[in-house]
Amino acid sequence: MRLKRLHIRYYPPGIILDYEKGGQQRTKSIDLLDLTPECDVNEVLSEIRRVEPLITASRAEQVKILIQRLQDKLSKPDNRKFYLFKALQAHILPLTNVAFNKSGSSFITGSYDRTCKIWDTASGEELQTLEGHRNVVYAIAFNNPYGDKIATGSFDKTCRLWSTETGKCFHTFRGHTAEIVCLAFNPQSTLVATGSMDTTAKLWDVESGEEVYTLVGHSAEIISLSFNTIGNRLVTGSFDHTVSMWDVSSGRRVHTLIGHRGEISSVNFNWDSSLIVTASMDKTCKVWDADGGQCLATLIGHDDEVLDVCFNYTGQLIATASADGTSRVFNAQTHECVCKLEGHEGEISKVCFNPQGTCVLTASADKTARVWSVSSGSCLQVLEGHTDEIFSCAFNYEGDTIITGNYDDYPLQIPCY
Repeated sequence: MRLKRLHIRYYPPGIILDYEKGGQQRTKSIDLLDLTPECDVNEVLSEIRRVEPLITASRAEQVKILIQRLQDKLSKPDNRKFYLFKALQAHILPLTNVAFNKSGSSFITGSYDRTCKIWDTASGEELQTLEGHRNVVYAIAFNNPYGDKIATGSFDKTCRLWSTETGKCFHTFRGHTAEIVCLAFNPQSTLVATGSMDTTAKLWDVESGEEVYTLVGHSAEIISLSFNTIGNRLVTGSFDHTVSMWDVSSGRRVHTLIGHRGEISSVNFNWDSSLIVTASMDKTCKVWDADGGQCLATLIGHDDEVLDVCFNYTGQLIATASADGTSRVFNAQTHECVCKLEGHEGEISKVCFNPQGTCVLTASADKTARVWSVSSGSCLQVLEGHTDEIFSCAFNYEGDTIITGNYDDYPLQIPCY
């Protein structure tokens, strides 16, 4: 093996190694999920060299500089304020979802008007309209980190794969017998997973457009799914109150996670693929061991259905969104509630962390989005301007731009000062 190049990944903190093995170019990462500005650089470097043979003595100083750059990034105060930049008339009918590409340079919107649109974030200019579906375009995703393809899932029972650059449809994936309501690319961008109201999920080959596997086992609708970071596992959450974990290479079900007493609303892996978090209409979230499938903890406190849940980039924190109008942040290891976010006057349907993990963004039926401090639980900013329920929100990769979408058909771009 021969190391060719080193570069930084800021979120989550890590160092990427490009190397050559057997004449082939390969990439792997050194995750530094516990790195803080206070960590001793020499100790971090010693641990890296202990476990990674590619980091030789001749590369040690270069790695040390990269660690220090990561620490500098982590130590910068995050006191951003956001202002309304654009209000876009996106579609002729209401929106269903919004999503950024990894860099945040563009975003996509899905709609009841049967189209998906691609937008330039900086200018607000419409770049492409993706037409061809015969019903609502509900689930949408970029193939991040590459960003050159888009998948759209529709109530017409099909998923389509598109070119970001030209808007050309590469493939139409047919085979589901009911609406497609969730989808995801695997990290390698070689597969698309779709979840449907027909109780199945399917894996599709991006290159050939062929169906790879049908994942059968749920007894009710699948409404959430997620790949792990490695791409060898997929989890699906269903209205049958269970979560299934699947081996991607064989299509075999590895574990069934049983314990919730209501429909599953959201499922996610943490970054290092060791944990799964699930949200349910039973007013709880659960944390599961991804290897063995055991339930490690039940996160309680909400008075109504939990509609969304997510990890921060490092996997150390969990944020929840509930129909009771509150959001909570939990420690992913101790399972203790770090803070309770109160202030919305309607249910919260979406929650996400900024890339730095210092703030939480919530979208609510009260027509506002809010930015919250993780350390204090206080509301830092109320984002107003919509005239109807906000159902979707997201940060870009740098954490300096927010996009919100709602049923009044205006996705709002809100950059920071």
